[in-house]
Amino acid sequence: MAGITHSAFRRLLADFGGYGALFTEMLSAKMILQEDLSRSPWLKRRPQEGRVIYQLLVVDTDRLPAILERLAALAPDGLDLNGACPAPTIKQQRGGADLFEDADRLRDIVRVLRRHFAGPLTVKIRLGRQTPRWRARLGERLRLLADEGVDALTIHPRFAEDKLKRSARHGLYAELAAEARLPIIANGDIMGPDYVREHAASLASAAGLMIGRLAAMQPWIFAQWRQPTMVVQPDAVWRRLYDYIVEDFAAPQALARVKIFTAYFARNFLFGHTLFKTVQVAPDLAAARTRADAFFATAPARCRSPSLEGI
Repeated sequence: MAGITHSAFRRLLADFGGYGALFTEMLSAKMILQEDLSRSPWLKRRPQEGRVIYQLLVVDTDRLPAILERLAALAPDGLDLNGACPAPTIKQQRGGADLFEDADRLRDIVRVLRRHFAGPLTVKIRLGRQTPRWRARLGERLRLLADEGVDALTIHPRFAEDKLKRSARHGLYAELAAEARLPIIANGDIMGPDYVREHAASLASAAGLMIGRLAAMQPWIFAQWRQPTMVVQPDAVWRRLYDYIVEDFAAPQALARVKIFTAYFARNFLFGHTLFKTVQVAPDLAAARTRADAFFATAPARCRSPSLEGI
């Protein structure tokens, strides 16, 4: 959720509530040493957010104790090591899915994290690369993480090369939970309460659910899950996040975040591509706001079943 689950977006989610915990976007661990903890839109947290778990991109143990000592000032409610991201830029840095493949480096990093952080420690993984040994290798990683004191795993049951293609293999959770000896948090393709009911058998072994892109499209999803009759005015939601982003980010960074969010949010409308296109080419924040306001002024029809396909 890089570019999305920053402080402004978490503030918006907190306005609605309904979740158990919020995760930051994947944060470069070494960046934490340079950031102003009280002002950084990636790091700062507000009391109303509740539990906040900081997800880290870690590629080696260099300066990791110092990073964790600095991060402790924010009192994270948990740390999450990303061993799942398949993005080429992250793999080139030897993070995400690349870290999953390197057992020795993964073990070293988890040991330092566990030694210097006493709170909940989770690791997010995929299924690894799709090779003849994928299942055996996955089992080795599950045992490694359990042996090194990880508290829970978030498993996105796709192969690294799948990215977001093909359906998530939720049917694997029962055997993975048994083998891992750890609580499993289900992730990938979870599109709301109807989906969970329809796939109850596959998800029964999961200790929790992680919602990602759906929350970017419908930030009220957690609250509406608990209150199905809840009424939302999408235009007001877009404007509120716009204001929050402008408050937290410098102008160029703010415009980029508004555009990223709008790509997801536009999926709520039958002709949302109009909103998406006009905001994407906006030269500045004022133009983005004016163009969005013009779209909302048409009282656009909403989709009954919005889709995230293609994002």
